[in-house]
Amino acid sequence: MLTIFANCVALAVYTPYPNSDSNDTNAQLEQIEIIFMVIFTLECFMKIIAYGLVSGVLDFVMQGNGAESGFDVKALRAFRVLRPLRLVSGVPSLQVVLNSIVKAMVPLLNIALLVVFVIIIYAIIGLELFSGELHFTCYNNETGSRMERPHPCDNGTAGFNCSQLNSEGKFFVCRDGWEGPNYGITNFDNFGLAMLTVFQCITMEGWTDMMYYIADAMGNSWQWIFFVSMIILGAFFVMNLILGVLSGEFSKEREKAKARGDFRKLREKQQIEEDLRGYLEWITHAEDLDLEEKDDKKESEDGRRLVLPGTSNRGAMSVASPTSLLLFLPLFSMRNSKPVEVDNDKGDDNDEAQQPSWWQKKKKGFDRINRRARRACRKAVKSQAFYWLIIVLVFLNTAVLASEHYHQPDWLSQFQDYTNLFFVVLFTCEMLLKMYSLGFQGYFVSLFNRFDCFVVISSITEVVLTSTEIMPPLGVSVLRCVRLLRVFKVTKYWRSLSNLVASLLNSIQSIASLLLLLFLFIIIFALLGMQVFGGRFNFNPTEDKPRHNFDNFVQAMLTVFQILTGEDWNVVMYDGIRAYGGVATPGIIACVYFIILFICGNYILLNVFLAIAVDNLADADALGDAEEEEGKEGEEGGEGERIEDGKMGVEGEEGIEEEEKTALNHIALRDGDTGSHTKVHLEEEREDGEKYGDYEGDEMGEEEEEDGDGEDRPQGMRPRRTSQLSTANKTKPLPPYSSFFIFSHTNRFRVFCHWICNHSLFSNVILVCILISSGMLAAEDPLRSDSQRNFILNNFDIFFTSVFTVEIFLKVVAYGFILHKGAFLRSAFNGLDLLVVAVSLISFSFKDGAISVVKILRVLRVLRPLRAINRAKGLKCVIVAIKTIGNIMLVTCLLEFMFAVIGVQLFKGKFFRCNDRSKALESECRGQYIMYHDGDITKPMVEKRVWEKNAFHFDNVAKAMLTLFTVSTFEGWPGLLYVSIDSNTEDIGPVHNYRPMVAVYYIIYIIIIAFFMVNIFVGFVIVTFQNEGEQEYKNCCLDKNQRNCIEFALKAKPVRRYIPKNRFQYKIWWFVTSQPFEYAIFVLIMLNTVSLAMKFRGEPEAYTHALDILNLIFTAVFALEFVLKIMAFRFKFYFLDPWNIFDFSVVLGSILDIAYSRLEYYFGDAWNVFDFIIVLGSFIDIVYSEVNYQGMSPMNKILHEVEVGTYLTTQNNRNLEVKREKTNSSSMTK
Repeated sequence: MLTIFANCVALAVYTPYPNSDSNDTNAQLEQIEIIFMVIFTLECFMKIIAYGLVSGVLDFVMQGNGAESGFDVKALRAFRVLRPLRLVSGVPSLQVVLNSIVKAMVPLLNIALLVVFVIIIYAIIGLELFSGELHFTCYNNETGSRMERPHPCDNGTAGFNCSQLNSEGKFFVCRDGWEGPNYGITNFDNFGLAMLTVFQCITMEGWTDMMYYIADAMGNSWQWIFFVSMIILGAFFVMNLILGVLSGEFSKEREKAKARGDFRKLREKQQIEEDLRGYLEWITHAEDLDLEEKDDKKESEDGRRLVLPGTSNRGAMSVASPTSLLLFLPLFSMRNSKPVEVDNDKGDDNDEAQQPSWWQKKKKGFDRINRRARRACRKAVKSQAFYWLIIVLVFLNTAVLASEHYHQPDWLSQFQDYTNLFFVVLFTCEMLLKMYSLGFQGYFVSLFNRFDCFVVISSITEVVLTSTEIMPPLGVSVLRCVRLLRVFKVTKYWRSLSNLVASLLNSIQSIASLLLLLFLFIIIFALLGMQVFGGRFNFNPTEDKPRHNFDNFVQAMLTVFQILTGEDWNVVMYDGIRAYGGVATPGIIACVYFIILFICGNYILLNVFLAIAVDNLADADALGDAEEEEGKEGEEGGEGERIEDGKMGVEGEEGIEEEEKTALNHIALRDGDTGSHTKVHLEEEREDGEKYGDYEGDEMGEEEEEDGDGEDRPQGMRPRRTSQLSTANKTKPLPPYSSFFIFSHTNRFRVFCHWICNHSLFSNVILVCILISSGMLAAEDPLRSDSQRNFILNNFDIFFTSVFTVEIFLKVVAYGFILHKGAFLRSAFNGLDLLVVAVSLISFSFKDGAISVVKILRVLRVLRPLRAINRAKGLKCVIVAIKTIGNIMLVTCLLEFMFAVIGVQLFKGKFFRCNDRSKALESECRGQYIMYHDGDITKPMVEKRVWEKNAFHFDNVAKAMLTLFTVSTFEGWPGLLYVSIDSNTEDIGPVHNYRPMVAVYYIIYIIIIAFFMVNIFVGFVIVTFQNEGEQEYKNCCLDKNQRNCIEFALKAKPVRRYIPKNRFQYKIWWFVTSQPFEYAIFVLIMLNTVSLAMKFRGEPEAYTHALDILNLIFTAVFALEFVLKIMAFRFKFYFLDPWNIFDFSVVLGSILDIAYSRLEYYFGDAWNVFDFIIVLGSFIDIVYSEVNYQGMSPMNKILHEVEVGTYLTTQNNRNLEVKREKTNSSSMTK
């Protein structure tokens, strides 16, 4: 393992240079590499001898590759760092995380097949629709040069027209010849590039650019449907299935690990009981021997005493039986307990004869005063007044820290320095007071006390270092911001927030294990990236090298981390492909590195964060429900689960001081849902008179209690009383109060209004009106407010507003307004309805003179679609889930505020720069300078120097929080990172790579906020949504699985199988339903899919003709299949299966396409739309057929996943002909 670690260090120290250049360090590392190769080769041969050749194949291949020197095999050396993963077997929490990932590989493989299926379908569609469209751009008609920033264009009027660029003496025309956007990497010219483009779009990076490129090339009519459907189906649905798999596997593995731990504890408990039983037998045997010698040793038996630690013989207690001795066994295991001594009364006279000395009397008096003072101090620090005093001081300290900003006045800086010293003194006094009252050992029991001690010591260190000018104040002053975490002490009296913090603390162990895996993952891919791409990102000598590169280990780790976050990962991939020659060379293979890195890092490892969050929040929610149930049972007088034993105090003949008692406080027994757990909680009073358990609870740490609760969490649904199942559509009763003090409970008009409001037809009509009115709001013309369309829509708006007003009137009459329980405005959703209707009515009452007020009020009409929430159960559950994220929002804002304060300390006033990089000061950034466009000295341009500040900065806390919020969204954070790395000191321009260590600030922030806390948001909404769905069955005696089983049984229908009676028809039926026929069709579908994917831009005419012939053959074969199935099943039973309908539509479209392909001269554009309608209809058919997917046989499932490619045959022939004609016409034009 040491050799592996040393090899990793050697790989990290290696510095790659362009063109295979090297230096002395690299040459020495090459020599050291020989030593590593010899060691690993010996290890490989020994493993082959010990375990056989098959087991040592990987090591053998790696050592063989290590003996070479080029990139192709040298890069594989980095895989040696995978060996430290063997350490996970010794870390249980790390093993849980890794096992959950490994166990998820099988279901993830199925999801991967589904993802590949979706990518193939969209790649083929893009290949048919957009092939060659992205190579047209605007050229200067005279000089032949391209436009300054090339993008696709259209010769027609649908897309971008080059005439918009025409100016005096410059005329632009749209023609072919451009490599395409993104160096020709993202296009649909062939199947491989189309798949890469679709995958990039599914990752939601650069998909909008591709959509706008297509719109520029072809117009913005229907093309957006392709990209929007791809994002919804691929990014929103298919990719999120990975989260579901990982969440389920992580939960299972944690349950298994918990079960293993419980079993281990049970075995240990049984072993202890066996040992205790042996001791009990020994003690019983000893008593029997004593009884036999009773007459001879009567005085000795009467004098036997049990002497407790800290007591004299006079305070001894006799032990008469082994049972009484067992009561004290827990006491002997205490940390400061002394052995039990059995003594006689012989020394009593000597003790009474001894007289205490003067020094002993003074010491005894001082100890008594000291105990009283400590007792008083302990009472003070345990009081709520002292606790809230510290909380107020923490908030005041926070406010002072938050007041720091750029260009603050001198008096504020002096005030901050004095208050900082003042708070340091106060918190130091608090720490010393607690240490004195609780004792050192008692003080450090609580984790919060340890944290306070660390903060105080760091604050004192900061004051000393800055006052003595040993260290500049910037670096150490950041430590004072850590005090802000003390605000979490307020959770002591905030139960829901305390439960949330407890669940976050329970996640720390799993999160730490995941971070270790993530760190190893980043190291592996950083070293591999250095070997593959190191020194290769130097493309243009006149331009700066991209900041994302692999030229050293630190920069490689930053680049890998950037790819993990998903921000601009595609841009890094473009540069990686360019480094090896671009798409026209085998360098396109470089994309494999980035795809594997993105999938394994972003989709697997980072989704484990969310899986951990969902799992822990679900446990915390279950724990909170269990506590509420226990509280209700206690209020009803039921017997609780916790059994408290009384304190078994031990006293002698004379009183013993309270601080010197040692007692077994209580034995807590709890029975969980999945098993019985016994928890023995021991509390021992020290000299300071404080219990271990009290430190935990009062100091807000509560680690033992939280851990104990974590062991006793309910693992499944608690058995509930059988009661009536509540229904979702239960009618809301009429409140037994008067409405508006006019309509009584039995008033006929009120009863009639209540009947109308609860009628299903009334609700459906209102819902339809809401949807139509919302659609009309979207149809308004925002540019011409007085247009005829807006006039008509405004009349419809008046009608719908009248309908909604009548609805509100009926509901207010039926339920009352607000005063009584169950009234209309007692529901927040009804309040939203009233607000929307009131805004609409007020906007109609204003005249045109108050146009600004009308606009403001009419803008509020956009809330109208929200009214549908109250009428849809699923939407209401989502809203309720969103309402419960207040605690998480508070914790996240507090953490973000802390990072913002630290950011102000680090970066205030440092994000200024001059556009002329040669000037570093604002005083120098004056006048004008010459800039050469693209480094071309023949194109000088005169620019004015401007001293500018970055759009996002840390000059004050508010702006810092906004900046950090943008970082948490991952949008543009690498640019801000490198601005921070280049930042110098206040009011001085940037220096390249001046402070690379500040990257740690951003990485920690992203891990805590973006990776964890943002996922806590998502996880909490998921858990709450699930719980809201379970509220319907709250008192049901069946659990979720049992309900699903019953629901499946109720909805199951028998499958009807048609078997013809006609002999000839039966033979055909037997043939089309046989396995050989299914396999033959499956093979034909695969071949058809391959033929569709074989198309590429610029293909030869003979190749195109061959594809046409294949298209005719496949169409004929599938038409024959259709005829055979019609003969076997007849029309009635054939069209009962949705799959057969889909097959028929595909075959019919293919035949029509072939029949009319010769007419494309006249109807080319129209048939474009026709083909797209076929594609869209096929997708609708696929969605419809998904209902029956789970009930299919394995062969039919495979056909379901592949046969979709069949409908694309309708496009093949026509598009080949169209492209051929376009090529011929364009050549004739030239």
